[in-house]
Amino acid sequence: MRYRTFNAFVVSAALVFLAPLLLTACGDTSKPKPEFLSTDISDVNFGEDFRLTDHNGNVRTLSDFKGKVVVLFFGYTHCPDVCPATMSNLATAMDKLGPDAARVQVLFVTVDPERDTPPVLQQYLSAFNPTFLGLSGSAQATKAVTKEFKIVAQKQPGEAAGHHTVDHSTGTYIFDTNGKLRLYVTSDKDADVFAHDISELLKTSA
Repeated sequence: MRYRTFNAFVVSAALVFLAPLLLTACGDTSKPKPEFLSTDISDVNFGEDFRLTDHNGNVRTLSDFKGKVVVLFFGYTHCPDVCPATMSNLATAMDKLGPDAARVQVLFVTVDPERDTPPVLQQYLSAFNPTFLGLSGSAQATKAVTKEFKIVAQKQPGEAAGHHTVDHSTGTYIFDTNGKLRLYVTSDKDADVFAHDISELLKTSA
């Protein structure tokens, strides 16, 4: 009985001594928790990868950009409003980031590969920022990647051949430097939101 009592005393004393250290260790965070202005979707189980060809003819996957924050938008070059508005916001955000922009890769995935050939994508994106990359694939590959990222893209016939439009999802996905999908930015957000949230991800990845 005395042996058990002594052991209980030692354990209790040890816990009293270690408690402050354990609390300090649990509360010790080397990096501040990011405060995002867009929607945190870190817990989703989709959008894990893609395999498409960039406008320079190189096959690309998400792992190619590890170490950078990746901004992924689905659209098409003939889009009359939300696509150019989003690219413009991202171009302004890159300017706001200054030197940190070198640690960011903006990717534009076309939902209209029929018209958005690599040269068309390159010309379109260079008007916003020369570092932006256009990605495309076959009809099958495009269908697969839109399914993976929960993107709706539906072709609507135009008045003449080649003048169709594409109804599509308009949000933007952002990955952290480890290739983890973290944020969803709705199309009503401006360049300040993009710059702020990208900066927050870069801080926590430094």
